[in-house]
Amino acid sequence: MTPPSIALQIQTLPDNPGVYQYYDKDGKILYVGKAKNLKKRVSSYFNKIHDTAKTNVLVKKIVTIKHIVVPTETDALLLENNLIKTLQPRYNVLLRDDKSYPWLCIKKEPFSRIFSTRRMIKDGSEYFGPYTSFKTVNTILDLIKELYPLRTCNYDLSANNIESSKFKVCLEYHIGNCKGPCEGYETVAEYQKQVDAIREILKGNFKESLKDFKRRMMELAQEMRFEEAQKIKEKIEILENYQSRSTIINPKITNIDVFSIVSDESAAYVNFLQISHGSIIRSHTLEIKKKLEETDEELLELAIIELRERFQLLSKEVIVPFEVDLGENIKITVPQLGDKKQILDLSIRNAKFYRIEQLKQLQIVDPDRHVNRIMAQMQKDLRLPVEPRHIECFDNSNIQGTNPVSACVVFKDGKPSKKDYRHFNIKTVEGPNDFASMEEVVYRRYKRLLDENQPLPQLIIIDGGKGQLSSALKSIDDLGLRGKITVIGIAKRLEELFYPGDSIPLYLDKKSETLKVIQQLRNEAHRFGITHHRDKRSKAALNSSIESIPGIGEKTMTTLIQHFKSVKRLKLATEKEISEVVGLSKAKKITDFYTAK
Repeated sequence: MTPPSIALQIQTLPDNPGVYQYYDKDGKILYVGKAKNLKKRVSSYFNKIHDTAKTNVLVKKIVTIKHIVVPTETDALLLENNLIKTLQPRYNVLLRDDKSYPWLCIKKEPFSRIFSTRRMIKDGSEYFGPYTSFKTVNTILDLIKELYPLRTCNYDLSANNIESSKFKVCLEYHIGNCKGPCEGYETVAEYQKQVDAIREILKGNFKESLKDFKRRMMELAQEMRFEEAQKIKEKIEILENYQSRSTIINPKITNIDVFSIVSDESAAYVNFLQISHGSIIRSHTLEIKKKLEETDEELLELAIIELRERFQLLSKEVIVPFEVDLGENIKITVPQLGDKKQILDLSIRNAKFYRIEQLKQLQIVDPDRHVNRIMAQMQKDLRLPVEPRHIECFDNSNIQGTNPVSACVVFKDGKPSKKDYRHFNIKTVEGPNDFASMEEVVYRRYKRLLDENQPLPQLIIIDGGKGQLSSALKSIDDLGLRGKITVIGIAKRLEELFYPGDSIPLYLDKKSETLKVIQQLRNEAHRFGITHHRDKRSKAALNSSIESIPGIGEKTMTTLIQHFKSVKRLKLATEKEISEVVGLSKAKKITDFYTAK
């Protein structure tokens, strides 16, 4: 029931778009959210019990609700993002990044310098970026240096200083890296033409520079200046090589941003690709830690607003995997096929690879957190009431009905606990009867655990379909454990999971980590069961051949078989050879027995 003080605050909320803020009894900010309709959105927190414990805890802590009304949903998105970064509420995902990204600056000055910087100074200079690594920046600067001879000095090249011969050309001029504007050997107009071409390259437009270089190369060739023409040709090759390393999309796709999201139980990874003139000119992946089981839609909306602000993106169209609400000024495209679908798939692939990379690092650096994440994911995928920290899997092994055995393997925290593995020889079942065998071993296993006050598993996996699952459930019911342990069956097609009372199986994603753990469990149970079954068959074969030798026990015979490797070799061995292993008296009994046969 909603507290009276909260109910009163909700009644006074408007039906307009805006941003709401929740505070606790100490006046600390708990959560910031946006809404198309403030009253409806805030009411939804208090008129139901939520699926996640964290949300229910948040709601219990709310004492004060504040709100800000804004004209449009776009304004609400921007304001929400800014407030989250400024206030850093406990229950909001944080989209901040402590990194200061590098920019490329075209300095506002006569004979503009072009250099990298982490600081933006508002002096009229142009800034391109930010880039996600200095490696990219240095590659672009090297390209510019190869193509255009620009100055690297920081002289004030005003017209007065040049006319008064204040400066002298340096080594860069003599080795051909600069055309000497400091002594007036190059005009501002000629120099700025190069800067204009570089500006287009930074925007991702290589076409104009290539066209200009090719025209210049042809002119030099017609004038028989072949060495100079060759140098221009080398520049064309450098530019074409750099362009080919950028992923080329359809040249008609320009000034579009692509966003995709891949998420698991604890985090989401949002990839962003910037497309200009048919090429990808920037890629970045943002990791977001979940706080309140946020949906992919909510997280992607927040991330897009943050990334557009951080990278100063002005495109009017974004490509996304599903519909999101970004206000009325941005066109949302959810492609189903064609070039735009291909570029979206590329973005999703980037996000997946980034996630895998982060998880590998996490597994090395913080194995406990890695285990916690997998356990939470398994609980969600398998619809379990608790995390499956302790899992047991049963597998029956019998070949043509002989020597039926069963194996129970145990996983704790997603890893094999081999000291807890158990073999079972079937005692009460005659002949090959998988269902009855499963019923017997499940009963024996958990009767013993109960008698010894041992901890019970949270999840039991039965290797088999509905029949084996039903048999196992009979024993679980007989022991009064129904509802205390989750029991599921796995069919031969591993991704099919059967639940009690449900005829339709649950299908798991073939690439999911949950399925990988289950697959490992099943394979381990199969291996462990087959090994025991083989040992038992071998022993049975041995017993059948030795049990009738008077005065020779099983231990003696096992020693002999280990030495001679088989009964056949033992039969062919001489009395002297056998006596070297077990003594003369026993050797005589064995040779006499086989000679008599």
